[in-house]
Amino acid sequence: MQPHPITKYRPWGIIELSDRQWPSRTIDRVPQWCSVDLRDGNQALPIPMGVNEKLELFKLLCSIGFKQIEIGFPSAAQTEFDFARKLIEDKLVPDGIALQVLTQAREHLIKKSFESLQGVQKAILHLYNSTSPLQRRVTFGKSKEEIKKVAIDGVKLVKKFLSDLPDTNVQLEYSPESFSDTEVEYSLEVCEAVMDAWEPTEQNPVILNLPATVELFTPNVHADQIEWFCRNMKERNKAVISLHTHNDRGTGTAATELGLLAGADRVEGTLFGNGERTGNLDIVTVALNMYGQGLHPNLNFHNLDEIREVYERSTGMSVHERHPYAGDLVFTAFSGSHQDAIKKGMDLREKEGDSNDNHWQIPYLSIDPRDLGRSYEEIIRINSQSGKGGVAYILSREFGLDLPKPMHPEVGKLINEKADSESRELSAEEIFSFFKKQFLENITPLELICYDSGKKPGEEKVSCHATIKINSEQKEIIGSGNGPINAFVNGLEVNGLKDFKLTDYRQHSIGAGSATESASFVQLQSKVGRVAYGCGISSSIEKSGLLALVSAYNRIH
Repeated sequence: MQPHPITKYRPWGIIELSDRQWPSRTIDRVPQWCSVDLRDGNQALPIPMGVNEKLELFKLLCSIGFKQIEIGFPSAAQTEFDFARKLIEDKLVPDGIALQVLTQAREHLIKKSFESLQGVQKAILHLYNSTSPLQRRVTFGKSKEEIKKVAIDGVKLVKKFLSDLPDTNVQLEYSPESFSDTEVEYSLEVCEAVMDAWEPTEQNPVILNLPATVELFTPNVHADQIEWFCRNMKERNKAVISLHTHNDRGTGTAATELGLLAGADRVEGTLFGNGERTGNLDIVTVALNMYGQGLHPNLNFHNLDEIREVYERSTGMSVHERHPYAGDLVFTAFSGSHQDAIKKGMDLREKEGDSNDNHWQIPYLSIDPRDLGRSYEEIIRINSQSGKGGVAYILSREFGLDLPKPMHPEVGKLINEKADSESRELSAEEIFSFFKKQFLENITPLELICYDSGKKPGEEKVSCHATIKINSEQKEIIGSGNGPINAFVNGLEVNGLKDFKLTDYRQHSIGAGSATESASFVQLQSKVGRVAYGCGISSSIEKSGLLALVSAYNRIH
């Protein structure tokens, strides 16, 4: 890196727009969506998709709800041309879907593009040429007038070939490539020249796509560009203003959202942001951001994991674990305080009514994972940073054990120490296995071998006759009390083994029908003040209580 002062790079500048309106607006309408996965996304792949992969992805895009899909650059490669023909000739294009193809403003390329679209019902002919000062100087060596003429001549050629598609509804899209790096006045000049040559109407408007081909500045400057353009162009009612942002600075989503506030009508992008360099706009993120604000995007992501699977299989790319909405870990909490808050939020929502009419308000979760086909079981995962709430949540949701709240710190500490000692995440099964070892399978110093309890005729108290093993010595104990647990404790006391006070007892059922079991929790306090919970699980309510007491006894000794 160059030391200060930096002379190699300079700020891009600002747009003179003192009365900008976009900061006070909200996104309250859904844009037209256009997927460019099969063109822009495909050309960014180390190994481009074949026909089969493109076809699978095309069908997925249709099922999601895209009405405009850019399928490729059919004038540039035979594979691209063949794919367009397969879609049309095999009647694979659903009604209402517009196939979009990209072409440079050159006659033989435009002609080939029209040939690729023979027989389609709706088509968007996407014409582009570069307009930025850098491209004018470095790539083409042309003046402003020469660059504008390229665009105008391209439009005239498109009009010339319209007769080749007499039964097709053709819409023109024009992109001043590198709009982000072009003087806004000149971009408008070129686009208005395109409109004059095309002669759009309100019924068949031209699409003016204003691409941030390279993201060069903060999103607010992009919004200023779009608002300035919309406010200064003539015949705004005859144009659809389209956004096509890239993510070089990592703010493609923000730039698109601010561009919509600034007056844009349409968005081009890809699933999960696949595209050149750092990627195109991720349409999934922008659409679900809208959904989370109560505005349905008219795209269906209810099965997001399946969509991701098809995307990864088709493109060979992978979705990062922290990718918004779709990543493996985005609905996961490792932090103990986060886990506790999520659990409390879930419990409260279940109590108040878990319905679509109930406003979603769960700490740390801006959207209900179930709306995307994901499940609560994936939300909380356990490592050394986790806390008591997360462990309790796992045991409750995965294994039906609703631990008493005072028991959470004790169990959480044990699981946390295990995760820390192994320096890794623990699976739900590992957590339950360790819980069983500590609370259900510990038989030292006290083990319950067998027992029998009940009331004798004419007696009010319950008697308990049990065989136990204490410090490896087997003993018979007999006691009585107002219930099986109380009678068992009395038997221990008679044999000089009661050195504790029972401070809490709770019980709940697990499962339903004939498979129902009882889970009991007992808290004991030793004479020296040590407090511990025990747990017992059995098909017998009585036995689960006795096992819980034995478990607690072993934990305080």
